[in-house]
Amino acid sequence: MGTGILATAAATLPVQFPGLRIAATILWMLASMLLAGLIAATAWHWIRHRATAMGHHRHPVMAHFYGAPPMAMLTVGAGTLLLGKDVLGEQLALDIDMVLWSTGTLLGLVTAIAIPYLQFTRHQVDVGSAFGGWLMPVVPPMVSASTGALLLPYLPAGQARLSMLLACYAMFGLSLLASLVIIPLIWNRLALHKIGAAATVPTLWIVLGPLGQSITAANLLGGNAHLAAPEPLAGAMEAFGVLYGVPVLGFALLWATLAAAITLRTARRGLPFSLTWWSFTFPVGTCVTGLTGLAIHTHLAAFEWMAVAGYAFLVAAWIVVATRTFHGSIILGTLFQPPKP
Repeated sequence: MGTGILATAAATLPVQFPGLRIAATILWMLASMLLAGLIAATAWHWIRHRATAMGHHRHPVMAHFYGAPPMAMLTVGAGTLLLGKDVLGEQLALDIDMVLWSTGTLLGLVTAIAIPYLQFTRHQVDVGSAFGGWLMPVVPPMVSASTGALLLPYLPAGQARLSMLLACYAMFGLSLLASLVIIPLIWNRLALHKIGAAATVPTLWIVLGPLGQSITAANLLGGNAHLAAPEPLAGAMEAFGVLYGVPVLGFALLWATLAAAITLRTARRGLPFSLTWWSFTFPVGTCVTGLTGLAIHTHLAAFEWMAVAGYAFLVAAWIVVATRTFHGSIILGTLFQPPKP
C-alpha cells in the first residue's frame, strides 16, 4: 500500500518533473513484487502456522488489519493500469487490473462486513480502545470506488458503465458513513483517555486515509461520470467532487496538523519503531491524490503546489519507514519475530 501509493500519486501529480514517471514505474514494479512476495508468505504462513493464522480474526487489534491486503491489491492494480501499460502493453495491464480490482473489491467488502461484525459480537473492547486501525476494514470500498473510476473508459458503453459508476458511488457511501461513525470515537478517546501508548500514535494518521481517499473518489468518479451518466446528472457528479472535496480537505488539514503535533510531542519522549509507521505513507498519499483531483477540476494553482508539497512529504516518510523496515527485517531479522514473553 505505502509503496504502491507512491507510484500512483506520482503518475497523476498535476506538476510533472523530468524522470518522475520513470521513478514511479520503478516503484510500481517494487510494489508489485512486494505484493507477490507477501501473498506467497501469507500462503506459507497458513500452511505452516495454520492455528496462528486462523486466530488473527479473534484478536481485537490484529483483526482490523485484514483491510490492508485488499487495499494493497487495489493500489497495485491501479498502478498497473496507470504505469504498467508502458511496460506490459495496455491490454495486459488492463486484464491484470481487472483481476486485482475484482479480487480486492470482493475482499474489501468482506472485511467491511465481517470485522465490524466480530467487533460487535466477539471482541472485548472498552471506551478507550478506539484507534486509527478501526478504520482499516471499512476503507477498502472507498479505494475500490477510486480505482473503479479508472476502469470506466474501458467498459462497454451503456448499462455496464452506468452500473460500475453507481456501484462505485455506493461503495463510496458505505465507506464514508462507516468512517464518519468511527472518527468521532477516535476523537472521543483522545479527549477522554489522551494519547495512550507511543506505539499507537502513528495510527492517528490512518484517519487521513478515508478523508483523502474520499476526495480522490469523488473527483475521479465525477471526472469520468460523463462516460456513463446523462446530463445534468454527470455535471452534478463532477460538481459534487469539488463541493464535497474542499470542505473535507479543510478537516483533513486540521487532522494532519493535530496528528503531526502529537507525533512530534511523542517523538521527543520516545517513539519506538514498528510497522505502524507505515501509517505515515498511504493515508498521506490519498491526500495527495485528492489534492490532484481538486487541482484538475478547479485549475487552482494552490492545490497543485499543495499536492507537490504533500508528495515531497510522502517521499521523505517512505524513505525513512522503508529504511527502518529493511533494517529491522533483513539486517537485524527481529521485526517480524513474535514478541518475547
